[in-house]
Amino acid sequence: MTPTETVLTDQLALEIARLGLVGESSDVGTLHRVTELAARAVPGCAGAASVRWSVPHAAGPPPGTASDALDIPAQAGGPEAGQDRPEPLAAAASHPDLAEVTDRQLSRGRGPIFDVVQDRRPLVSDDILGETRWPETVSDMLRRGVRCFTATPHLNPPVLVTLTLYGVTPKALGRGRHALASLLIAQGTAAVSNSQQYDDAHRTAVQLQEAVEARAVVDQAKGILMHALGCDADEAFAEMRRISQTRHVKLTALAQRIVGQHGLP
Repeated sequence: MTPTETVLTDQLALEIARLGLVGESSDVGTLHRVTELAARAVPGCAGAASVRWSVPHAAGPPPGTASDALDIPAQAGGPEAGQDRPEPLAAAASHPDLAEVTDRQLSRGRGPIFDVVQDRRPLVSDDILGETRWPETVSDMLRRGVRCFTATPHLNPPVLVTLTLYGVTPKALGRGRHALASLLIAQGTAAVSNSQQYDDAHRTAVQLQEAVEARAVVDQAKGILMHALGCDADEAFAEMRRISQTRHVKLTALAQRIVGQHGLP
């Protein structure tokens, strides 16, 4: 068995599957479920943190195309910083210390998670004592007992999420752990994407329902005016518009008042 197969029990498989279901939880709630499950399920993982990012151009270059990667400068606020730069939208961590590590990277605008977002490829550091790429972040990690980490991105347009796993001993997060981490982040990203699509569809349905109900009330009000004034439908509607404009009342609100009173307001 591979290390991933060893830990992929029936219960864990069920919990991972549930991550991809549409629910009522917020982005932060979904990210918390991913990080807590990663910290508990991945061997050698002492804690985890995840971040959801905005993706201005979701249909950008394919993962692994470094030369066409998302435009994130090496340092925040530099001359290359522009409106197309992905920005963090939500973050979660399994432990307060790891939340601080993440928050400090986000406030600086640089660090391993920014490199992961830029290249859209996993990053691995088996022992951060030998790292020279992110001195500030490495210092933050060492003060909190971290000795190794892996960071994995996953894009499910328009949702991009990064998951970082932390270990307290060198090489605690071996290569065999990456498949499980990728599975967790894929399901978590799917949950956020599905919830967003569900919310959009629900919002549209509500708006359509409100439009249908408003049209029905306006039609009823027109019928009442046609009977009361002895006019046709166009004249009744024109009169409603005139009253609406002169009294600064929305047409739908006016129609509701006419229907409720069975006469002119």
